[in-house]
Amino acid sequence: MASRTVRSVSSHTTGNHHASDEPRRLPQTGEAHQSRGVRRPYGVVRSSQKTRKPHRGRTIESYTGSKASGARLARSRKPRTVTSDTSDVQAELVPDVTVANGPAGAFVDARRLPSEDYVTETLRQTTGMLGVASRPKVVNFAERAKEHRRASTRVIALRTLIAGAVVAALVALFWLLFFSSAFRLEANRIEVSGANEWVSASTIHKIADQQSGKSLFMVSTNDVAEQLKDIPGVSQAKVTKHFPKAMSVEVTAQRPAAMLKSGDTLVAVDADARVLNSVTAKDISGIPVIETKDAQASLKNRSIKEALAILGALPESMRQSITKVTAETQDSVTTVLDDGARVIVWGDSSQLKLKMAVVDKIINDPKVIGNKQQVDVSAPLKPIIK
Repeated sequence: MASRTVRSVSSHTTGNHHASDEPRRLPQTGEAHQSRGVRRPYGVVRSSQKTRKPHRGRTIESYTGSKASGARLARSRKPRTVTSDTSDVQAELVPDVTVANGPAGAFVDARRLPSEDYVTETLRQTTGMLGVASRPKVVNFAERAKEHRRASTRVIALRTLIAGAVVAALVALFWLLFFSSAFRLEANRIEVSGANEWVSASTIHKIADQQSGKSLFMVSTNDVAEQLKDIPGVSQAKVTKHFPKAMSVEVTAQRPAAMLKSGDTLVAVDADARVLNSVTAKDISGIPVIETKDAQASLKNRSIKEALAILGALPESMRQSITKVTAETQDSVTTVLDDGARVIVWGDSSQLKLKMAVVDKIINDPKVIGNKQQVDVSAPLKPIIK
């Protein structure tokens, strides 16, 4: 667009500003008057009559007669007459134009101008992040309290439901494991092994069958094993559960440690001086015999108990060779081997493993035993051979 030149014809000057015939450039229509602090587009010149297309270099002269400078001229807001090469145009000031307070052409401090950020902030507050205008949110505290109570009720109900479900599951699991028939031990599925002629299988079953009808989870294998060890002749017992409804029992049943002979009566006893249940067994070969006046009363005798402890610990090969046992006192237990070929004086049952090792070394070494018959190991570190 062609530029325009304004020429002031006022002959008065104010301050340091002098009237000048020098032409000055007016801002174009729609251009911000930044040098004078204008924040809005400059007003459009209204023409009272139709004019021809302006050409470059036309001048605008003011006939207001004011002696003010250019800045005061702008603030006077009086009508101005605009002349061109062809016609006069009556110009009017647009009242919305912001005019700077300083002199024309002076520096405008932008820090003193109102900030435009309030427009952006206002739009952000009213439109939100999605750019859609929305009404301000009004908080109803009563409704919020009701909503909070409803949420709390739902949470409590959910927690109660979960807790009830967990308790019900635990009760059902407890009943299934301990009271239902799913894991109930059946009597016909209890297996027994290890019995012999001195310890009968029926005696073992009598104890094991006491657990039938119980849940396997309620059966204590240790308790059952301890009860089985109380059977005379049983030295070891092992109980194993087989889910869901079976159990096996394995015992180590020994032969009698000795036979107590009182007249024509024989009583089979184990190493713990317990009378075996199966005393009618016919096979008594290889079992040492101890002669007593009263078999039942002798079980309380300390010397008989010491003799039974020694006889029960001897290896089977030596037990087979024993033909006579004497125990006049508790520390003078003596065994006769092979009808008197060897006589072993044990003393008491203390240090029994060491005594057995010394005896085995002496009687199996001809250079040591020679033609002697008796070995006294009552003091195992100083054995006596004679």
